[in-house]
Amino acid sequence: MANRLAHETSPYLLQHADNPVDWWPWSAEAFDEARRRDVPVLLSVGYSSCHWCHVMAHESFEDDATAALVNENFVAVKVDREERPDVDAVYMEAVQAATGQGGWPMTVFLTPDAAPFYFGTYFPPEPRHGMPSFPEVLEGVKGAWSDRRDEVGEVAERIVKDLAGRSLAYGGDGVPGEEELAQALLGLTREYDATHGGFGGAPKFPPSMTLEFLLRHHARTGSEGALQMAADTCEAMARGGIYDQLGGGFARYAVDRAWVVPHFEKMLYDNALLCRAYAHLWKATGSDLARRVALETADFLVRELRTPEGGFASALDADSDDGTGRHVEGAYYVWTPAQLTEVLGAEDAALAAAHYGVTEDGTFEHGSSVLQLPREAGTADAGRIASIAARLLAAREERERPGRDDKVVAAWNGLAIAALAETGALFDRPDLVERATEAADLLVRVHMDESARLTRTSKDGRAGTNDGVLEDYADVAEGFLALAAVTGEGAWLDFAGFLLDLVIDRFTAEGGALYDTAHDAEALIRRPQDPTDNATPSGWTAAAGALLSYAAHTGSDAHRAAAEGALGVVKALGPRAPRFIGWGLAVSEALLDGPREIAVVGAPGDEAFQELRRTALLATAPGAVLAFGAPDSEEFPLLRDRPLVSGGPAAYVCRHFTCDAPVTDPDALRRKF
Repeated sequence: MANRLAHETSPYLLQHADNPVDWWPWSAEAFDEARRRDVPVLLSVGYSSCHWCHVMAHESFEDDATAALVNENFVAVKVDREERPDVDAVYMEAVQAATGQGGWPMTVFLTPDAAPFYFGTYFPPEPRHGMPSFPEVLEGVKGAWSDRRDEVGEVAERIVKDLAGRSLAYGGDGVPGEEELAQALLGLTREYDATHGGFGGAPKFPPSMTLEFLLRHHARTGSEGALQMAADTCEAMARGGIYDQLGGGFARYAVDRAWVVPHFEKMLYDNALLCRAYAHLWKATGSDLARRVALETADFLVRELRTPEGGFASALDADSDDGTGRHVEGAYYVWTPAQLTEVLGAEDAALAAAHYGVTEDGTFEHGSSVLQLPREAGTADAGRIASIAARLLAAREERERPGRDDKVVAAWNGLAIAALAETGALFDRPDLVERATEAADLLVRVHMDESARLTRTSKDGRAGTNDGVLEDYADVAEGFLALAAVTGEGAWLDFAGFLLDLVIDRFTAEGGALYDTAHDAEALIRRPQDPTDNATPSGWTAAAGALLSYAAHTGSDAHRAAAEGALGVVKALGPRAPRFIGWGLAVSEALLDGPREIAVVGAPGDEAFQELRRTALLATAPGAVLAFGAPDSEEFPLLRDRPLVSGGPAAYVCRHFTCDAPVTDPDALRRKF
């Protein structure tokens, strides 16, 4: 019998709809029920492509005896962290404060007033590795609730008070300047892994936002060290097992320092951010590898994650059937020498093993290997390698595919729109720009109401019930701004403006600080507020970037002031924790550079006009904004009062409230960046 999750739009919640646990979605009614029954709430938070979430579900939530224990003594609430990042953030902060660590699945016991009093992540079905079993935990919490209620209440009250008292010192007055950005670069240099690229040790995550900072810092200052760290990291990742050498696209992270063995789930946000970073690396260096990876990643997004409605699905699972009926992590992607021989024959299998680093011992589990491009493999015959790759990919298509989380998340679709729009424009792939436009249309049609308020998710073209959070408004605005720049359609600039007006009105606090939820959002035990990057840019710094770009397009003092107010946090955190505020540092580079405002006027069919536009698209100046169209077009404010020069197309470049003389020659325009 299905439980209350059967009518939800979240694929993660739907995975639990047939559990014997009597799950509730997060709702006031669930807490009312806990009050009525005088029992605690068991809050379980996860997401659909989370490996250990699946494990705990199979071991405990699908077990009749465990479910009976839960149902008798608790109101069980299941939350998809990707649908409700605010709920996840608040309770994860409590888990980390209490235990010193966090992760998913997140298991929290709450009073009927939503105050947390006992925490954990994964609990096994029997005691293991020093961990209590999940039934033991349930019995322990049940006993504490029955026999030591006063103590439980005191713990919950203390935790809520502690969380509510955490105020964020975001850096006081002023924006980051040369000194803070130089200190941030120095801090990154200290944490850089010169052997394998990237930052820190294992597990190692793709530093997408830090890469953008390094590329922008190089563009502004000429720092060769910054460019080298970015280029070497990008090459190491692209050659490693974290990158899908056959189908394109990046896995979530590597479990080792050398990028060899990934955690195999593939996320929309990682691939959108990395697609854009590799496209920008190509702009800086002309690297063939950067061009190839940007395009392969864009093609992966469209091929594997695009939904029938034109949006982009959230993720692909790490697990799939290994051919024996067992769901195993990485089964879809790994190869043994015997499997290579079966598909390719002995001679080509030997070449493939050398080219992709497949060994008899294996680099993963049970003698299997993750495909890589080791440097020492040498340069094999390109045609033969292409044939091998095509045959392996075709054979892999016969395997059972990993599951897909089909919900469309507004913020991550905004990131994908920006990536596909820019990649399509840079590499003359109008089909990618079309896919970006279709996703943007879906967001406007399904996720945005008449007052421009956003819904966070949709599935199968049906909007979910959860309000957008700050990152949704910021990343969707970022996507629309990128789309405006490459299509010349000013409507996308207007839509970005509607969203950013709401950021100023509904998410901004005194002094320029930002909250992750709107002023009128559901009240939780604490209003979430986090300026640091995680897997994606924080809503705070993403909003700063979009506000700054919009101000450059329109000359709006209010939007520039809001961007500068938000960047105070980067002044405080940039020198101390540069790896965790990379997007804020990247936006700060744009602020220091201007950002530059480029207007190209002319007739669309004119070859000279297209050449100037192409030159402007290739600009590496940090955060430069571009508008192109007919002189005095109403599409963009930057085109007003921009006449042709001697009857022909011209480009105008302004920064810091000062404009250069117009230029008509692409080489002259290039010299302005």
